[in-house]
Amino acid sequence: MRADQTSTDLTSADLTSADVIRETAARLDALDRLAGCRDLFVPADGSPGHVPVTAYLDGNSLGRPLLATETRLHELVRGAWGTGLIRSWDEQWMALPYRLGDRLGDVCLGAAPGQTVIGDSTTVMLYKLLHAALVHQRAVSGGRRVDLVLDRENFPTDRYVAASLADALDARLVWIDPDPAGGVTPEQVRAVVGGRTAVVLLSHVAYKSAWLADLPAITAAAHGAGALVLWDLCHSAGVIPVGLDEHDVDLAVGCSYKFLGGGPGAPAFGYVATRLQSDLASPITGWMGHAEPFMMGPDYAAGTGMRRFVSGTPAVLGMAGIEDTVDLVEDVGLSAVTAKATALGEFVIGVVDGLLSRRGVRVVSPRDPGRRGAHVTIAHPRCRELYRQLWGEGIVPDFREPGGIRLGLAPLSTSYAEVATALVRIDELLR
Repeated sequence: MRADQTSTDLTSADLTSADVIRETAARLDALDRLAGCRDLFVPADGSPGHVPVTAYLDGNSLGRPLLATETRLHELVRGAWGTGLIRSWDEQWMALPYRLGDRLGDVCLGAAPGQTVIGDSTTVMLYKLLHAALVHQRAVSGGRRVDLVLDRENFPTDRYVAASLADALDARLVWIDPDPAGGVTPEQVRAVVGGRTAVVLLSHVAYKSAWLADLPAITAAAHGAGALVLWDLCHSAGVIPVGLDEHDVDLAVGCSYKFLGGGPGAPAFGYVATRLQSDLASPITGWMGHAEPFMMGPDYAAGTGMRRFVSGTPAVLGMAGIEDTVDLVEDVGLSAVTAKATALGEFVIGVVDGLLSRRGVRVVSPRDPGRRGAHVTIAHPRCRELYRQLWGEGIVPDFREPGGIRLGLAPLSTSYAEVATALVRIDELLR
């Protein structure tokens, strides 16, 4: 799809009519050069206790599985696990967190090899990297108390982990209060960082509003104050360009079960810039992070590079879907994925403005596509009721407090027709 096709179609369409909305969606699907990717996913045809899904708009919480992953898991059970058995650790699995981490870094994160590893949950990986950064920065400052900058609209896990580490390490939390319908700006960061700032912890894409933070400018602002920056990439990895190396990012974490297709409980990833790896120490030490894990010695000696940030046994099964999704993103190009995410968001906003605004529905995500990630949140006093009704009918968005329906737009698996189905049904329910 050319960059101008969607905007042209939406400008010429009167999106106040359900029929026109469906017709416009069909036209956009016909133009969509990623449309064929939808056939690569396991169909949600229904199962006992579930109605068939006619519109899945929660791919930014849990991505749909690829058919290739179903095959890969079957082959893994029959082959590397079932036949190779323990030998598969030596043959392939010990290297998998680093090999796949490098692939993810190259295709989706803009990271050179040797800086990204797969493992742990997002919470644990965040804890490890944030702890390591705070301890390092405190040592550099001569042992004085340091500040940790974060925002009140960030995902709860980020805030909870930060608060617990601030208590444990005697750091001071410095809060930013962004617009809930927007997000943290470089100006807000510059206003609070200073000589005592150790780490700035922020999300690249806000989980509620979809605000796309100015990663280069905020990273530069943190560095200008002598601080490290740790980016949460949960809602951008695999769908929005990040450019970790290009923008001199220090640390990053992210989950793999959203746009990276890892599946429920799939492991997270962590990124540590090469220049920092030997200076940071993981607070959770396990045998897999040892310089010589099979020596089984009495004392811990941290491995080199990203090995020092690994703790326990890698989740081999949970990495299967990540590998297939990274392969697909590489095939179609991350820029094409981003372009469709933008176009889907523009379609949502156009329908809300044309059809749903007369019902009191409003957009509470950034309208500027350059400041919006791959979801759009809409608000109405009846959103909680609507969300439950839609789920019961096989239309699956997400709900976020206090009163927003979040429409997750996974470009590889989401059609314009699905978006139209959901929004037209919301209009019908609000009549």
